[in-house]
Amino acid sequence: MYYFFIFCELVGRSFEIYIEYVIKWNEVEQSGTKVQRCGEKMFIGEYNHSLDPKNRLIIPAKFREQLGEAFVMTKGLDNCLFVYSVSEWRVVEEKLKSLPMTNKDARAFVRFFFAGASECEIDKQGRTLVPSNLKDYANIDKDVVIIGVSTRIEIWSLEQWNKFNNDADISYEDVAEKMSLLGI
Repeated sequence: MYYFFIFCELVGRSFEIYIEYVIKWNEVEQSGTKVQRCGEKMFIGEYNHSLDPKNRLIIPAKFREQLGEAFVMTKGLDNCLFVYSVSEWRVVEEKLKSLPMTNKDARAFVRFFFAGASECEIDKQGRTLVPSNLKDYANIDKDVVIIGVSTRIEIWSLEQWNKFNNDADISYEDVAEKMSLLGI
């Protein structure tokens, strides 16, 4: 959770804004309306897929529509991969470029984030190649979980996702308590 707050701070998305999305989603979910953010659809949902022998991964159809033909995949936090549409990548890129080069932590995070980035495309069958360095970073062997997280997609190894969820059971209560302090 600590890294989530650091990431939010670095890219200019506060925890309060994240909570606003959660509240809005609850309202929208009850009304049956499609979720949108600044004219763009949000990435939501959880999907299980497998890598084929050539390290290709099927991207869920709902996500393909929003990503477009080209997108950026990079190392994420918690040993998952982050996937951004080109337009969202530009937003994140601008925020990261504005960080002070004199700050050691900022330099380290920018290196981590950009060095792992790869421009990717979706083929006619809805698949994308997961670069080997990213596959290794995320400990992906075969089975993966693809989740929508508002402005990005995360790709997890099934094992890492299950571990994260098991470890997070206790911390969800802590997060809920912090949200109540924000009036949510």
